[in-house]
Amino acid sequence: MCELTFFSYAFSYGNLYFQLVQNNKCKVTMSSVNVSFSQNISIVHPQYFFIIGLSGIPHSTYYYIFLFMIYFVTIFGNSVVLLIIALHRSLHSPKYIGVFNLALADIGEINALIPNMMRTFLFDSQYISYNACLANMFFVFFFSSLQSVTLLVLAYDRFIAICLPLRYHAIVNNTSMVLVFPAIWAFNSSVVALMVSLITRLSICESNVIQSYFCDHGPVFRLACNDYNLNKSVGFVITSLYLIAPLVIIFLSYLGIFLALSRITTWERRLKALKTCVSHLLLVGIYFFPICFTYLAQLLLALTPNGRVISTSLAYVVPPTLNPIIYVLNTAEIKILLRKMLDNRSSPVRDNISK
Repeated sequence: MCELTFFSYAFSYGNLYFQLVQNNKCKVTMSSVNVSFSQNISIVHPQYFFIIGLSGIPHSTYYYIFLFMIYFVTIFGNSVVLLIIALHRSLHSPKYIGVFNLALADIGEINALIPNMMRTFLFDSQYISYNACLANMFFVFFFSSLQSVTLLVLAYDRFIAICLPLRYHAIVNNTSMVLVFPAIWAFNSSVVALMVSLITRLSICESNVIQSYFCDHGPVFRLACNDYNLNKSVGFVITSLYLIAPLVIIFLSYLGIFLALSRITTWERRLKALKTCVSHLLLVGIYFFPICFTYLAQLLLALTPNGRVISTSLAYVVPPTLNPIIYVLNTAEIKILLRKMLDNRSSPVRDNISK
């Protein structure tokens, strides 16, 4: 009886030991599977992003109507500038090649921003696919960078024209401008494409809600659950390259221009030279100051998400609207051509009335 009891206990303990060993083997196997899974896991990309944009803003309908009007004014105004420069050989000069490039950048940026916002308003669809989001990010930042660099090139044009007038046509001519702007397009597209491509290395697993009105770089990379310090650094480089550096260089160029004007003896000649810079100064002011103000307000005042969305969207969409108006109203050559065109169109009507 005792031997039977002993063997039963031994058998039960043996079964218990066997189960423990099997459980340990299972744990070891599962842990190895988890390790191998974690090593082989791919980057997580959401199928869609949800752009929160202007949702929750009171009376946002009126703001969408305002953007809708701005869109058509911008497209019409910049298209008129493009046609005038393209059709009149008297405007085929280095300065107006720069203005032509600026109008192209204005049309590109407004098309990258407002149609997506209007789609959200008209169809109540705030979702955007992952690839479409990256494309939207590229085009917004690409055309914005073109505006910045074009204003820098126009500042260089004014600097050479006033400070080195005798060498202007040797340094700044149509050939040099035709070579400079394609190089700028190629360089900017490469830099912005690098910035956007680095987003693909991030695992977007924190959320898919973008706290902006378009696929903005900062709000997107902050959704990542892996390290995004490289993206943050590239974003800082892009800001320095296309916002801070052009503004500093433009300021230094105008400092040189004002020093050159101070050497001119008569006030009439000073004012005549300064009038050629008025349009460019206005363009620089309406492009750089709203963006700089938005950045400073975000850092110092901690803007609410809605306040940031409205201020940033205005900083992006208002300059392309005002640029053609400023050039038409402040450029004598364009005003003269517009008057001739209007007079030519009105003269047949007058002849018919007189008959």
